[in-house]
Amino acid sequence: MSAHSAVRRAERWRRVVAAATVGAVLATAVGAGAGSASPPPDRRSTTAVLRHGLDDLHHLGASGTQGLVHDGGRVTAARSGVADLDTGAPMPVDGYFRIGSTTKTFVSVVLLQLVGEGRIRLDDPIERWLPGVLNANGNDGRHVTVRQVLQHTSGLYDPTNDLDALKSADEFLVHRFDHYTEAHLVAIAMRHPPLFAAGTRWSYSNTNYLVAGMLIERVTGHSWHTEVRSRILVPLHLTRTFYPGDRPTLPRPHAKGYRQFAAGGPLVDTTVFNPTVTASAGGLVSTTTDLARFWQAVARGRLLRPGQMAELHQTVLADGFQGIRPGIRYGLGIMWIPNRCGGSWAHVGSMPGMSTLAAVTADGRRSTVLYLATELADPDRAEAVIQRELTLLDDLICG
Repeated sequence: MSAHSAVRRAERWRRVVAAATVGAVLATAVGAGAGSASPPPDRRSTTAVLRHGLDDLHHLGASGTQGLVHDGGRVTAARSGVADLDTGAPMPVDGYFRIGSTTKTFVSVVLLQLVGEGRIRLDDPIERWLPGVLNANGNDGRHVTVRQVLQHTSGLYDPTNDLDALKSADEFLVHRFDHYTEAHLVAIAMRHPPLFAAGTRWSYSNTNYLVAGMLIERVTGHSWHTEVRSRILVPLHLTRTFYPGDRPTLPRPHAKGYRQFAAGGPLVDTTVFNPTVTASAGGLVSTTTDLARFWQAVARGRLLRPGQMAELHQTVLADGFQGIRPGIRYGLGIMWIPNRCGGSWAHVGSMPGMSTLAAVTADGRRSTVLYLATELADPDRAEAVIQRELTLLDDLICG
C-alpha cells in the first residue's frame, strides 16, 4: 500500500479513503479505459478468472500486472500489459518487484518469534529497549508498547509526507538516491506530536515498523533484515526475496514502475531509487511465487508457535480502511479482509510505481498475490482499481 513509508499500498488505500498522509495511488494513464474490459470468464477456471481480472486492471490504467494463485499443489500464474512503456516488452510472469508494506508481516513474524523465545514481551514499553527514541513533542516511549507498535495503535506520526523524494517528480529525481536509516526516519516523525494517546485508536503509520526494525536489532544484535533472512527466508527457501539496502536497481526480470505524482501529470519512471527510504517498514524485494509461499507458511503455523499465532491474529478495527471495505481489521502486521466466503489474512504494500496485494485463506491452503507496476494520482481511478483488485481477490481466494 507500496513508496514505503509513503510508498506502499496501504498508504495508498488510506489516501483514497480519507485524505491521509501517505500512500500513492495506483494505476497509470496509458491507453484503454474501464469500458474496454474483456468478456466474463468461465468462473470454473482459476486461470480464466485470474487472466480476466489482470486484464481489467490493465484496462483501468495499470501498465503491467501479474498475479499468482497457489492452491494446494497447484500453481496458476498470469500477466497482462507491458513491462516497459517505451519498448512494449511483455510483463514478466514472475518478475522481481518491491513489496512495500508487505514487508511489515515479515518484520512482525520475527518480533513474535523473539516473543516466543522469551527475549522480549509484547507489553514491554518501547522505552525499555530504545531509551530516548520516542521522546519529543509529546511522544513518550514509556507509554507505547511493542504490541501497539505492531498493531498501529501507538499514535505515532508517519513521516512519509516529510520526505522530499516523495513530494513531486522533480524532488524524486533529485533525492531518489538519498540514504536513510530507521533511526533517522523515526527522528523525523518525532518532530510531530502523536496523533492520539497510545492504545486509544488505530492509525496506519510506517513509524511503527521502523521502531519494530530497531527493536529487532536491539534484542538480537543483528539488523532486522539479517534476522528476516535467517529466520524466514532460509528455512522456507525463499531465494528470490531480499533486502537490497542502498542498491537502487532490481534484478532481472522485472517490470518498470511508473508513478504519476499529480493528477493529470506525466508518468515518471520510478524504478531506480534507494529503498532505504522505507527501511524496515517496506524495503523488501520479492516475487509472486516467494510471497505466496511465505503467506501459506504463516497461515499454516510453520513460523510461529500457537501462542504467537494467536497474538498475530488479535485484531482491531482498521478505522481508516472502512471506506474501502467495511469490516477490515488489523492484527500484528497482518490484515483481515472479509469476503463472501468469510475472509482472508492479507497485507498491502506499495513503493513508488509498484503495489502489491497478498492474501491467504485461514487454513493456508490457497494464497494469492497480485502486483501492479503503476501508481496514479487520480483518487477516483485509484478507487476503481482497488475495488477491482478486491473483487478479483475474492474470486481467487473463495475459488
